[in-house]
Amino acid sequence: MRKISNFILKLFGWRIVNVLPDVPKCVIAVAPHTSNLDLFMGKLVYWALGRKAKFLIKKEWFVFPLNLIFRALGGIPVARNKNTSMTDALAEEFHRHDKLQIAVTPEGTRKHVPEWKKGFYFIAMKAQVPILLAGLDYTKKEIVFFDLFQPTGNLDEDMAVIQAYYKDMEGKHPQNFSN
Repeated sequence: MRKISNFILKLFGWRIVNVLPDVPKCVIAVAPHTSNLDLFMGKLVYWALGRKAKFLIKKEWFVFPLNLIFRALGGIPVARNKNTSMTDALAEEFHRHDKLQIAVTPEGTRKHVPEWKKGFYFIAMKAQVPILLAGLDYTKKEIVFFDLFQPTGNLDEDMAVIQAYYKDMEGKHPQNFSN
């Protein structure tokens, strides 16, 4: 899968920038998230690097036969309208595994939102794992790994630092990027 993924990325002119060391556990914050293509770009990149990651996706996508595909790709369904503690459940998943990486889109949707959701941050805090900051830039055709960020517990300061990494990124539909 690694060679095929690298071939597809090169075929379409995409490149991976600043590959960081593979850590056993992390939350991967991927932004901007403005298109359904983002999922497939992310999977291609991780396959090209020979890595595996799960990803959060809204529960509504988990209908037959898509549920079979998304589960095989590493999808974790999220019921966004329920008052369940996904943060606690995912933090517990990190504690149960020696190796686990979960991709989360901080915007929580492909549409424009006034501010980012903070679940990715709280998952990392509770699980005591770093946040791998990764961006998709459709203008430059780059997938950029910015940094491995360890949350400090100062939410406002940390969010400002995290979002600053993404200020020059342009999604497939730039008008939908909420940075």
